[in-house]
Amino acid sequence: MKRSDREKELSRRMITRRALGLGALQLAVTGTLLWRLRDMQLEQADAFRLLAEENRINLRLLPPTRGLIHDRNGVLLAGNEQNYRVVMTRDDAGDIDLVLARLSRLIALDDAAIARAREDMLRNRPFVPVTVAERLSWEEISRVATNAPALPGVTPEMGLSRLYPLKADFAHVVGYVGPVSERDLQREETPDPVLMIPRFQIGKSGVEREAESLLRGKAGSQRVEVNSVGRVMRELDRVEGEPGENLHLTIDARLQNYALERLAGQSAAAVVIDIPTGDVLAAASAPSYDANLFVRGISSKDYNGLLENDYRPLVNKCVQGMYPPGSTFKMVTALAALEAAETDGLERVFCPGHMDVSGNRFHCWKRSGHGRVDLETALAESCDVYFYEMSQRCGIDRINAMSERLGLGIRYDLPMTSVASGLNPSREWKKRARDADWRIGDTVNVSIGQGYVLTTPLQLAVMTARLASNRAVLPRLLRDPLERAVPQATSLDLRPEWLAMIRRGMSNVVNDRRGTAYSSRVVDPTMVMAGKTGTSQVFRITQAERDSGIRRQEDLPWNRRNHALFVNYAPLDNPQVAVAVIVEHGGGGSSAAAPIGRDILLAALNEGRPPLAAYPTSQRNRISAEQDLLEERLRDLGSYRVSRA
Repeated sequence: MKRSDREKELSRRMITRRALGLGALQLAVTGTLLWRLRDMQLEQADAFRLLAEENRINLRLLPPTRGLIHDRNGVLLAGNEQNYRVVMTRDDAGDIDLVLARLSRLIALDDAAIARAREDMLRNRPFVPVTVAERLSWEEISRVATNAPALPGVTPEMGLSRLYPLKADFAHVVGYVGPVSERDLQREETPDPVLMIPRFQIGKSGVEREAESLLRGKAGSQRVEVNSVGRVMRELDRVEGEPGENLHLTIDARLQNYALERLAGQSAAAVVIDIPTGDVLAAASAPSYDANLFVRGISSKDYNGLLENDYRPLVNKCVQGMYPPGSTFKMVTALAALEAAETDGLERVFCPGHMDVSGNRFHCWKRSGHGRVDLETALAESCDVYFYEMSQRCGIDRINAMSERLGLGIRYDLPMTSVASGLNPSREWKKRARDADWRIGDTVNVSIGQGYVLTTPLQLAVMTARLASNRAVLPRLLRDPLERAVPQATSLDLRPEWLAMIRRGMSNVVNDRRGTAYSSRVVDPTMVMAGKTGTSQVFRITQAERDSGIRRQEDLPWNRRNHALFVNYAPLDNPQVAVAVIVEHGGGGSSAAAPIGRDILLAALNEGRPPLAAYPTSQRNRISAEQDLLEERLRDLGSYRVSRA
């Protein structure tokens, strides 16, 4: 049927509209594709280029250089040494077992080292380099580099490792570093990415741990191009990290070295404080250990040897060890009684050798008694009964307050591990800790540094510095080498006449023939010292033991003998240095601790070997022989040598 012209016109119009719609749609699609192509080629070019380059470019963290630690005179205590090592990246290695087997034929890798490296690689992300071996020789690292084509993913590197040149001298103060553990990561709210580097080392104890944020620094980064087998072809970019901050301690390496060797053979500790500044000049805890062992990976045999040693070499006795202060506490009791106006210090108290309190008999160390004694005599001869009497008059509340005023029972803010606060007992403490009321017998025991009271050698040194200066001396371990002056400590506001009596009593301890430490006196008038001996009971000798003939400390096993203590300061008229010494289970303070305290004090005042002229004439031959032997041991150990004065 023939269509009309009108029908033909309508059909033509319909086809035109469809063609136009289809053309528009095609144009829209083509335009969208062109716009997307432009966007990908121009706007997103960098992003796609990065995705492509990730196939051949690796981004690695560069460990920062750890800050150095020096003593007050610039002697290096903790440094860094070159360390040749081999790292391996799982993503580039392919068959890690095969590569490790090849590597073990080039360098010494035992089964344990291979297993540890494999575990590290499987535990971390595949592109993270893992240290397989370190502290390699130049020959070993050269063999690895020469055989690089057969070791995909393996890269020889030169890094830095921690080194403690003075070995055992500063193990307890400076501490040591070790690999990051899960516990270390849990302690940080937002772990630093550098901590994720396998075997990255951080501070584990001492200043290394407490000042970790200062010493660590900030990591850098490195972009390297690798080939198809993971071999590094070239370095594309490097951003150096920020090295850690260098620290200066207040400690004198020479004095620390001398003090530690003077304590050799004992389980003991000594702390030396510069009275005007509060600087800790020495903090020696014996026996010590070589901190380098922990950096390099201590063996089970060596570690168990340290753990099982009865002398506890891993414990920093200067700040962690808590001991009854014994008679070194008597100055606290005396000042509490003076401030309470319960005595004028001149009053004489009769000592028959004991005192009966609430049905209990408390003995004086001198069973025959001291007769009538005043404060100065009681300190010089260490009469217990005098202080029993004073404590009953002033009470525990005043003793507690005076003890705190003199620096006991306080945890000092020093960058050392596990600084203890000791125990300054009070009524409230006993009720809270023991759920019991305070008794008068408790006060009597505390008055002579026994019972509940516990102190650290650091606290005893602070107490001595405060008694010598009448100022609230605060110990410090870090110093600014550029600082001009240290602010003077605030006054304790103790009446000068009270302190004068205390100081005369402490002077008589070592300078009066009847003093308990007269044999440890200093005869050089420019270095005359004052001090106080102390003996703290560890175990009580039972009546049965006395009946069986055990009466002396020497008859008891070592770990049941009394602790020996001694505190001292000098010069007498212008105090500069305070010292506290404790010898665990040493017996008597006058025989075991006082000679050590004198020697260390003289070494501190003379910045070297104690001068022979400072000792009584009758002792000089013996002292000279002892000092020669000590210096010979220092040379044999290769330690920082004490120079002759």
